[in-house]
Formats: sequence, structure tokens, C-alpha cells
Amino acid sequence: MAKLKAVFFDMDGVLYDSMKNHVTTWVESFKRSGIDFPPEEAYMNEGRTGSGTISRVYSKYKQRKATEKEINDIYTEKVRLMSQMPKPEIFPGMQELIKRLNKEGIQSWIVTGSRQPSLIYKLKKDFDVMPERVISGHDVKKGNPDPEPYLIALQRSGLKKEECIVVENAPLGIRSAKCAGLYTIAVNTGILKNENLIESGADELFQNSVELSVRLFSLASDDVSKDR
Repeated sequence: MAKLKAVFFDMDGVLYDSMKNHVTTWVESFKRSGIDFPPEEAYMNEGRTGSGTISRVYSKYKQRKATEKEINDIYTEKVRLMSQMPKPEIFPGMQELIKRLNKEGIQSWIVTGSRQPSLIYKLKKDFDVMPERVISGHDVKKGNPDPEPYLIALQRSGLKKEECIVVENAPLGIRSAKCAGLYTIAVNTGILKNENLIESGADELFQNSVELSVRLFSLASDDVSKDR
């Protein structure tokens, strides 16, 4: 790695402890369609588009393609249930980490498949991340594991691959980042085994946001020391 100039953060499961809400709403939405959807699969499919997830689940559990109406009905129900879920907490240390990175002149970008309307306001309020540094589901045509989301972030940052790192918690997101040629740090904040993240290509793995923050603090400090 060259001098660190930017960190591309995934949102759900990295900044916010929100995957529990996504798991609950996916499981319940599929249950109403007669599908027993295991929570582990919600984590394994994290980062995939909603329609992509539904299509894969129908193919696996019903051995047929989902109709457009079924996809729309299930996703509409998931969105409705999500609106009733409690507000997710911010993971310990993440606000302080991004504040520290900004202070050291290291850019913080958010790369997420989410399309929720309040996304921009929420990230600005909680992390002081400007709208132009958010890559959302509205910006991409292909979701994870395609490298497009992180390639867009790289292009907009104007930086070289070796000047950026990615922080992810999901196998598909890790694959996306690695396919984009980026150094990728995994943080296992969910229920998956460490092997699921390592086998997806993660370069480093941490068990929680506090360990992750310490590691990124050290990277930022090392680069500042080199400049002095």
C-alpha cells in the first residue's frame, strides 16, 4: 500500500448495527410467501439487490423463477417492515474513527446498496460525510459481487487503488472490493463464521468495530508520521 488517502466504508453492518433489522424483515417477508429463509442466508446475500436476492431465493427454495409481481410484493413488504423496526445503533468507535480520519486528511467514503430516501441526511448527520462521497444503490446498475460500486467510488475519488482501502462485513461486498483491486479489511459484526469472510478474499479480519478502529487509527498515524 502507498500512503493511505481514502477509506471506502460499507454502511449496514459496518457503520450501523442494522443487519439484525434486515435479517428479521427478510425472514418475515419470505415466510409470508411460504419460504423458510435462514438468517445466515440474509448475511450471505447482503449487498445483493433486493430483486436479485428474491430471485435467488425463489430459484433455490421453489425451484422456479419469481414473477415480477412476487418480487415486487415481497420487496414492498420488506420495506414496510423495515419502516417499523427500531433505529439501528452506530457501532462503537465508528464516529470517532471517521472524525480522526478526516482530521488526518484521509477521505471517508460510504459505499452501500441502500436506496433509502433518508440515507444522505443520516450519513451527514451521524458521520459528517458529504453527499458527493456516498455511492448508493441509485448510482449503480449492478450490485455486489460485481466490482462496479467500488470502481465508481475509486473513479469519483480520483485516487489510485493503492491509496485506498475498503471496510466490509459481507462476503459479497468483499468479493466486489477485491474484484475492483482494492485492499479489503473485513469486520465480522454478524453471525457468519470468520471463514466465510476470509474465503471471500479479505486481506485482514477483525471481530468488532473497536478492533477495526484501532487498526485504522494505526494506519492513519503511520502515514502522518511518514510525512513529518
